[in-house]
Amino acid sequence: MNGFTNQRIHAADSSTHNVLVTGGAGFIASHVVNYLVMTYPEYNIIVFDKLDYVSSLHSLASVSTMPNYSFIRGDITSFDLVSYVVAERGVDTILHFAASTHVDNSFGDSLEFTHSNVMGTHVLLEAAREFGVKKFIHISTDEVYGEVRADMPNREEETILAPSNPYSATKAAAESLVKAYQKSFKLPAIITRSNNVYGPSQYPEKIIPKFICSLLCGKKLYLHGDGSNSRHYIYISDVVDAIDVILHRGQAGATYNIGAGPESELTNKNLAMMLLRKFNQQDHVIEHVADRAFNDQRYAIDSTRLGALGWNVKVGFDTGIDETIRWYQANWKKWWGPDIENALQPHSSKAGRRPMATAVSIGGLD
Repeated sequence: MNGFTNQRIHAADSSTHNVLVTGGAGFIASHVVNYLVMTYPEYNIIVFDKLDYVSSLHSLASVSTMPNYSFIRGDITSFDLVSYVVAERGVDTILHFAASTHVDNSFGDSLEFTHSNVMGTHVLLEAAREFGVKKFIHISTDEVYGEVRADMPNREEETILAPSNPYSATKAAAESLVKAYQKSFKLPAIITRSNNVYGPSQYPEKIIPKFICSLLCGKKLYLHGDGSNSRHYIYISDVVDAIDVILHRGQAGATYNIGAGPESELTNKNLAMMLLRKFNQQDHVIEHVADRAFNDQRYAIDSTRLGALGWNVKVGFDTGIDETIRWYQANWKKWWGPDIENALQPHSSKAGRRPMATAVSIGGLD
């Protein structure tokens, strides 16, 4: 079970013909690409990706020979290349996933995050404006809201943004550009903000695949700080469904939260313990290490607006995590093998972090 049916839920949009998917070889976007190629054969799906370390053409192999799929290798910060592709391919819709996303790395290489996430988004917006793109969907994150304590209400789309790490700050800045182009140039733009997404084919620097691959390799599970930080997790097929709904029913100028319910919230320590049980391991496998330079305790969002369009969560966490474990058991070696060694370390080589003596909470490895 993977949550996908490839059965059309929405009628094809007559104004949608050529869809550019930036970062299309990445985790979330590749699942969206596979779904759109197979479900909407009348759409030409154009993947634009620079193929950095988290991307993989393995994830697109099943559609690589389809007549409505094509791949272009390129960087979204190149205005000349982006403009050429948008014009030459007659792009009318942009799904903008491409971004630097690993929070740990943003503490040690924040300028690169600004270049990719802010400058890259600006390049795409300007090309979209110049060549009359009819729909621009910008994929953001719930982290732009900042920390949401348990005694605070879940964040709605109109909540003032309060990002607290370099990654989320660049995503909030990119959102500001999207909104400015929508208001100043009437660009038909939509923003999405989702919980932590998990599922098959995610690069193992994120916490769920990192823990699974660590257990498969016989390594420790490294918890940042005391393990009390929590995140909400949403399975990849539910996010694909959400993008499908937003693509076909979303209103220009709107923002949509994509979030799972309260049952999907886990502290990082509880996540580790749950995976240990599934792998029949004991808690001595857990090792506490220094925390990030700063780490939000939790995030929480309200998805009522998206629900009004007919979307709802279909895959519960237990089902989704079991499917994810099965995929990594079968595929991690042939997809990455020894190349993931750095991803399984306590901290990435670029991560900023507090000294262990002052670590009081666990990093989310979001």
